[in-house]
Amino acid sequence: MIRYALALTWAVSTVALAAAGNISKVNGSIEVETGEEAGDVSTVNGGIVIGQGARVREVETVNGSIRLEDRAVATSADTVNGSITVGEQAEIDGAVGTVNGGVELGKGSRIGGSLETVNGRMSLIEATVGGGLETVNGDITVGANSRIDGGILVDKPSGNSSIRKQRNPRITIEAGAVVNGTLRFKREVDLHVSPSATIGSVEGVPPVRHTLQ
Repeated sequence: MIRYALALTWAVSTVALAAAGNISKVNGSIEVETGEEAGDVSTVNGGIVIGQGARVREVETVNGSIRLEDRAVATSADTVNGSITVGEQAEIDGAVGTVNGGVELGKGSRIGGSLETVNGRMSLIEATVGGGLETVNGDITVGANSRIDGGILVDKPSGNSSIRKQRNPRITIEAGAVVNGTLRFKREVDLHVSPSATIGSVEGVPPVRHTLQ
C-alpha cells in the first residue's frame, strides 16, 4: 500500500511538472526560485540554479555550470563546459553528465541514472548513484558511506589523444562506501580503496593499487 501511494504521488508530481512552463534562453543565466516548479530548463550560454526544494524536469546548458540546491528535484542534468553541483538531499531521477567540468554530490543526494564526465573530477559525499560512474581523464572520490550501483568505467582517450605520460586518474573509495558492479579500467589508474569499503570485480588494465589508511 505504501509503495502504491509513493508511486501515485510521483506520477501526480510528474504530470504537474509536465504542465509547468518550460524556461529557455540562448544567452543568459537562469534561476528557478526556492520552492518553485518548472518544466524543462535550458540555456546555451549561461549557468542554471535550481533553488532549494524546487522541482523541474530536464536541466541543460552548453557553456555554464548547473547547481541544484538542497532538496531540489530534477529529471536530468547535462552541460558541456561547466561543473554540476547537487546539494544535500537533492534528487535527479535520470542521468547527470558534463564533458569539461567536475561533479559534486552533497550528503544524502541521489542520482537515479548514470554519472558521467570526460575531463573533470567526481566527488560524492554520502551520496547514491543508481547507474554507475564513467570518466576518461577525471579523478573519482566515492566518499565514506556512499553507494554506487552499476560499477565504474574509466575509458581510454579517443582519437589521437596522446597518453604519452598523462597522469593516471585517481579512483578513491573511502570507508564504508559500496560499489556494486564491475570496476572496468580501459587505461591505467591509481586505485585507492579503504579496507572497510566494498567493491565489485576489477577488469581491464590492471590498476596501481593502494590501501587507504
